[in-house]
Amino acid sequence: MVSAGTTDIPVADEALITAETMGNRVQAIFDVGVAGIHRLLGESRQLRRARVLIVVAGMEGALPSVVGGLVAVPVIAVPTSVGYGASFHGLAALLGMLNSCAPNVAVVNIDNGFGAGYLASVINRL
Repeated sequence: MVSAGTTDIPVADEALITAETMGNRVQAIFDVGVAGIHRLLGESRQLRRARVLIVVAGMEGALPSVVGGLVAVPVIAVPTSVGYGASFHGLAALLGMLNSCAPNVAVVNIDNGFGAGYLASVINRL
């Protein structure tokens, strides 16, 4: 579980609780968005140990692509409706994630932490 900013944590928590409730072991890494990319890179060893990653981000939604380029496992991208400027209540992040260049990134709908946690659980059972 990776969260870009602190305002993304409620959606990330929803995904985390869903995945844990479905019997998965979950580790969370919060506040590692592209504006502080050094914090994400410091967690690269932990990221590479995961079987599936949920990446929650608002604003421009760039973090899932970055994470997708660092790992060789499925990345479930969750856009959030938080942000300022031209975020359009999560639409900017959703479109950014859908246009990801990383082929291992799949996207759920805006603020859909439940769907991401459920999908991660299904992937873990494969």
